[in-house]
Amino acid sequence: EVQLVESGGGMVQPGGSLRLSCATSGFTFSKYVMTWVRQAPGKGPEWVSTVNIGDHDTYYADSVRGRFTISKASAVYLEMNDLKPEDTAIYYCNAKNLGGWSYWGQGTQVTVSS
Repeated sequence: EVQLVESGGGMVQPGGSLRLSCATSGFTFSKYVMTWVRQAPGKGPEWVSTVNIGDHDTYYADSVRGRFTISKASAVYLEMNDLKPEDTAIYYCNAKNLGGWSYWGQGTQVTVSS
């Protein structure tokens, strides 16, 4: 059974940091492009960051570049620094392979508020 389980969300003050994790099982992790997507209340999904297969090239949305860092080891991580209220959203982890198979986690809530 394929599973992606996000964790690490929570409530922080502006300027704070959080580290999200996405634990995976049931598929060959190394053969999947891993992506973080977020959805803020009342808005559509927003792509946040991607780490590629193999060479681990990383990509970021302009809104998070320089503040967020994606990494991939035994799981996928999203280190989030200098958080802003507009980062408040549910963060989802996605795995997708070259054949188009795509899997999603259940999401983890991040709230940035003073």
